[in-house]
Amino acid sequence: MNLSRRDFMAILGVAGASGFLAPGAVAASWGSGKDPYEIQPYGNVTLLHITDTHAQLLPVWWREPGTNIGTHQQHEWGVTPHIVGKWKLDYYGIKADTPEGYALSCLDFDAMAHKYGKIGGYAHIATLVKRYREQLGSRAILLDGGDAWQGSATSLWTKAEDMVGAQNLLKEDYFVGHWEFTYGADRVEYLLKHKLQAKFLSQNVFTIPWDEPVFDPYDIREINGRKVAIIGQSFPFTPIANPAYFIPKWSFGIHPQHMQKMVDECREKHHADVVVVLSHNGADVDKKMASQVNGIDIILGGHTHEIMGPKPVMVNKTLIINTSTNGKFLARFDLDVGKGRLKGFRFYYLPILSNMIPADPEMSAYIEKVRAPYAEKLAEPLAVTESLLYRRDNFNGTFDQLICNALREELDCEAAFSPGFRWGYTKLPGETITMEDVMGQTAITYPEVTVTEYTGAELKNVMEQVADNLFNPDPYYIQGGDMIRVGNIQYTFNPAETINKRITDLRVGGKMVHPSKKYKVAGWAAMQKVEGTPVWDIFSKWLKDKKTVRVDHRDNPVLTKNMKGNPGIAYPQEYDL
Repeated sequence: MNLSRRDFMAILGVAGASGFLAPGAVAASWGSGKDPYEIQPYGNVTLLHITDTHAQLLPVWWREPGTNIGTHQQHEWGVTPHIVGKWKLDYYGIKADTPEGYALSCLDFDAMAHKYGKIGGYAHIATLVKRYREQLGSRAILLDGGDAWQGSATSLWTKAEDMVGAQNLLKEDYFVGHWEFTYGADRVEYLLKHKLQAKFLSQNVFTIPWDEPVFDPYDIREINGRKVAIIGQSFPFTPIANPAYFIPKWSFGIHPQHMQKMVDECREKHHADVVVVLSHNGADVDKKMASQVNGIDIILGGHTHEIMGPKPVMVNKTLIINTSTNGKFLARFDLDVGKGRLKGFRFYYLPILSNMIPADPEMSAYIEKVRAPYAEKLAEPLAVTESLLYRRDNFNGTFDQLICNALREELDCEAAFSPGFRWGYTKLPGETITMEDVMGQTAITYPEVTVTEYTGAELKNVMEQVADNLFNPDPYYIQGGDMIRVGNIQYTFNPAETINKRITDLRVGGKMVHPSKKYKVAGWAAMQKVEGTPVWDIFSKWLKDKKTVRVDHRDNPVLTKNMKGNPGIAYPQEYDL
């Protein structure tokens, strides 16, 4: 059912609050109890932040991860964002059967989704952004943390032009990138120069071999007599996490020393009163960077799709947030900026519950127009799901389990790999999977499927390398993404171990893997240029043939007992804990 406004108000019962809040202060994420989106202005500068919308122009379902493990070795056991499910709700004092419980956890997702509706949608985001701009005037600026141009069929087929149009209608002020770069340097430069109205910033992208900045590293905006510095940080591992051949003449990196130089330059040369970093580092990398770089007031983070709240995290006097994905939240910082310092703030995570926010007519008309040429293809029915389909989890999500099953069966392979992407929205039991939904899980510029013969030793090495990317104790070696998804592969896993020691008891089809034996494995999203059929063609054919699908088993690992009680695991029974 859909909630009426009256029902919503009755259930909400949450009042607004401000300042540096202690755990349990639920009120930090909403406005007043009368209208959850009504916020009394505070201070003299307002930052509005969205990130990782992944090209979803329309509202979608989005299930929070049931597994987001931190380890003692990473010093992230029980630390946000590595808290999920009931652990997270208890930590912040949030009840499960509430709008906030639905927005912040994976618990009872099917029932909660039917109760509270889809999230996001650019027409609904536009309504809220316009409301605040009308209220606040020029003191409000909108910052987009990147990954806006990838994740949908229409964005792929228009080479991101549909998303640029939506960004322009939102009147975004600043933008950084990650998946944007997978369209290639020429396309990125064309769109930034000729189409996008927002200013693209990156202090950490340089030319090869001259080591010159590709983009402006920062911008200074004067608001109400105060100088606000915005420094851009694009995804530092782009040529590692994605094919380097898309941007062969650009180098990336975290570059904390250069970041410090940019902060100092903003402070000393331009006399900035507040310094804001618009980042696509990922939550753990942002926290480490903040510990090393002095003088950053706020990091508006993205990439890892976390909800770091409902209150900001503070590291080295720097406030850090990460504003989810798929347009699920709009973050709002109201700042009291004094001469040379941030005097105070009020912070709100505002869930974009599409049932509660009317669609903006101008944006709705635009979305309908850009989707019209593709509407018939997008709506093509493929199969009905009897299971909840989702991707986001440290290990196999149910959508990727289906993809692995499809690759194995269609290509007659013993095993399958699917990359640990964190984008890809959710489908509820009983819904029809359409071609649009398939593209919502697979729409990338390097979709070719390959079949590779791996030795057992090579198979283990691939998995160990990905695991180290996820669980390395140094955040600067964590490049985002989740564990590689597997089909017909079983293993025991210890996240707290070191590389080459995390995976034991590795099996294919239930049989122990022999180091020298070869195994036929299907996979997609190769890092080198390859020939092959796009994954969406194989997946959609398989779904059509099946007509009805369900996931009764996921190829999740058995976790070692030292993970028992980890607050990053909502359902320990899934891992034999």
